[in-house]
Amino acid sequence: MTDTELSAALDEAADWLRIAERVCVLSGAGVSAESGVPTFRASDGLWEGHRIEDVASPDGWDRNPLLVWQFYNARRANVATVKPNPGHHALVEMEKRWGDRFTLVTQNVDGLHLEAGSVNVLEIHGSLRQTRCTACESVANRGLEPLGDAPECPQCHGRLRPHIVWFGEGLPDDVWSAAMVAAHECNVLLVVGTSAVVHPAASLIPISKRHKAVPAKVIEVNLTPTEASAYADVGLYGPSGEILPKLMQRLG
Repeated sequence: MTDTELSAALDEAADWLRIAERVCVLSGAGVSAESGVPTFRASDGLWEGHRIEDVASPDGWDRNPLLVWQFYNARRANVATVKPNPGHHALVEMEKRWGDRFTLVTQNVDGLHLEAGSVNVLEIHGSLRQTRCTACESVANRGLEPLGDAPECPQCHGRLRPHIVWFGEGLPDDVWSAAMVAAHECNVLLVVGTSAVVHPAASLIPISKRHKAVPAKVIEVNLTPTEASAYADVGLYGPSGEILPKLMQRLG
């Protein structure tokens, strides 16, 4: 986008936000990539040299839990070295403006939105910072402390797994239901840093427009147009760490 085009698009987006009663955000890997969190999925379909099904599926876990933990421990170690960026912080300021009428739905598992100060966050794919016991089902927030390659549940000594939604697994019913409600009830949906190809998360975009007297306005914030662009009422193309602060400045 030219500077003139971006400025006009920012004004339009700010106008829609200014009159919105409820705001929902769907964020993806692009937001965290600006902090230095690798997106991991390469063009060859590998994550850090591993097939997705080997490190991010129930079958991979059953075959080699040691490899799975080594993979996720590497991701945890990386997240421990990064910090939220201006895009994360702009979303915190946005939440302060709308309060409990603001919901941030994230596909990211790094916890950076919460670290930045966002409160009403729905981590639909789980969190790197949490573990789940395969025996007693207890979920615990372990932060980013070292866990080793075969961590055990402190309560029952069962085997722990990352509390992450893997390929082939369903999203947590309560979290996903809350995300769908937020998307349906919002007046403006911001789609930030996501390619909008991972489902069911991407379905929140059409949900925001469907079966409503006044469909939500969709504001896309991304480096380039994506699958979400067909639904977008306005596109803001550039790094979210630059675009979102500019949008908040427009809001005043």
